[in-house]
Amino acid sequence: MSSKRWRRWTAFAAAALLAGAGARAQLLPPLPADVGGVLNDVERTLGRTTEPVRATARELARDRVTRLRGLVRANPERLEMTDDGPALRGEVIAIDPAPAALDGLRAAGFAAVGEERIEGLDIRAVTLRVPRGWSVDRALSRLRRIAPETEFAANHLHLPSGGAAVAAGGGAAAAQGAGDGPAAIGIVDGGVAAHPALRGPVRQRGFARGAPRASAHGTAVASLVAGQGAVRGAAPGTPLFVADVYGDDPAGGNAAAIARALGWLAQARVPVVAISLVGPSNPLVARAVAQARRRGMFIVAAVGNDGRAAPPAYPASYPGVIAVTGVDGRGRVLIEAGRALHLDYAAPAADMAAAAANGRLAAVRGTSYAAPLVAGRLAHHVRGGRAIAALDAEAEGRGRRGVGRGIVCGGCRTPLRRD
Repeated sequence: MSSKRWRRWTAFAAAALLAGAGARAQLLPPLPADVGGVLNDVERTLGRTTEPVRATARELARDRVTRLRGLVRANPERLEMTDDGPALRGEVIAIDPAPAALDGLRAAGFAAVGEERIEGLDIRAVTLRVPRGWSVDRALSRLRRIAPETEFAANHLHLPSGGAAVAAGGGAAAAQGAGDGPAAIGIVDGGVAAHPALRGPVRQRGFARGAPRASAHGTAVASLVAGQGAVRGAAPGTPLFVADVYGDDPAGGNAAAIARALGWLAQARVPVVAISLVGPSNPLVARAVAQARRRGMFIVAAVGNDGRAAPPAYPASYPGVIAVTGVDGRGRVLIEAGRALHLDYAAPAADMAAAAANGRLAAVRGTSYAAPLVAGRLAHHVRGGRAIAALDAEAEGRGRRGVGRGIVCGGCRTPLRRD
């Protein structure tokens, strides 16, 4: 890996550390003691994120890169490290390739080993096996020369942009937009555990091995959207559609899983989706986001936690995505908050509690926890046809540096309990 690429990946990895298949119409059991997989491997290291931020991002980056490279080494049959981060080994994805282009790729030694139409988004994805002994990066370079009119993507992994700490104290989905409450909200994350604060309908579907499966990160995010009682979310009791892209899969959070998840949510006509994941720019995810936006979906994404000097995070940086940063209990932008190519809003993201997968509460910190608050408030306004204008009207602190068009849901912070 080149030194330039290594620095870019190191910055991305620091963000992830600092941050943090049938449908089911019920919440999942509490998180088991040892669940495995990318998401929960990340979560086991993220309790520290609720403590004061360490002095240097370099230590965090080093720790995170070591863990991710360890993940790749532990799963060499599934993963490899590309210039832009971990991806599925030995495969690349051709997006909507023409038949003539596929013929040329086969002649060059690339075998088509899978093909699917991503329902809800009208995207055709063809998985190509990389020639023996080739890296994914080398294959992508070669493919773009052979068929420059076709888009190709590595199947990159995406990581949570916030982490849940240890506990700090002690049927079918409802019709979309039922009653006078906000419209249904989608979540692309890990699975959501049973919790007293989650009383509304939840439909979950898995897009990875072992999914849907309870996760600390997904449970915390869900509670900040729709929690009632001990954790009051931005849209209490709102129906949730949860797309678990992690399960217990070492390759969880990959680009194809995220695209399929957005397709499912588009088919369900879910108008607002919260994504608290970060990764590199990826052509397949970019296409999925663009198609979902054309169908009227609002996508709210966290900007990550690698600091302002780091490269922009995705999907927050894709055009049309609502990019959200986080503020602490004093309204200050988190020192570790990352950036996107644009910034729309800020919301509480520290000095607060969320639901824990063990049924209690957890202290949380990271931009992961700002995005669901903005998504929840946005869902209150989607019926009126001027959702963004209405959200702008309630945002506070417009004109302050680093908060975009203002701080949304400033009063939505659930105080920490110290039992």
